[in-house]
Amino acid sequence: MINFHTVDFNLLMQIYRATHNGIFDKIMPVITNLGYLGLIWILISIVLLINKKYRKVGILCIVAIILTSIAGEGILKNIIHRPRPFSEAPEMQLLIAKPTTYSFPSGHTASSFAAAYVISKGIKKLTLPVFILAALIAFSRMYLFVHYPSDILGGLLLGLICAKITMAFFNKFYAKKS
Repeated sequence: MINFHTVDFNLLMQIYRATHNGIFDKIMPVITNLGYLGLIWILISIVLLINKKYRKVGILCIVAIILTSIAGEGILKNIIHRPRPFSEAPEMQLLIAKPTTYSFPSGHTASSFAAAYVISKGIKKLTLPVFILAALIAFSRMYLFVHYPSDILGGLLLGLICAKITMAFFNKFYAKKS
């Protein structure tokens, strides 16, 4: 029988071995910090709020990030209680401070993909840049050995689901109001 956790850990180790280098060791902590508490996405949302043309996109981003945070950080992490990968490999030298929350799902990834999805639907020309940024933030979490690949996949799915729920709710509410 295949042990899912072993496969997940081995995949993370393969990613770690295949990608680690001195340049990424300097870049990835910076990229991961962009996603800390969804700050880069909140900043982008504030910029969108200032512009009347994109205000709706900014509001939807903030709502999607909040919903994602409640679902991921507030509920799922506290139900699942998955330890972080570095706890399994104490010899691993982390390039960032050890996160103190649980591992599944990745909050950085969830908020990144929630915001990227909303922005891509509201401002088509930003689709590629926002998804590249979201993917880089997600990858940085594995590179830094603080999330398993399944944490990233879970965060990605959670973010997209929360973004779609936010947009569907807003569209239904807004359609009734019109």
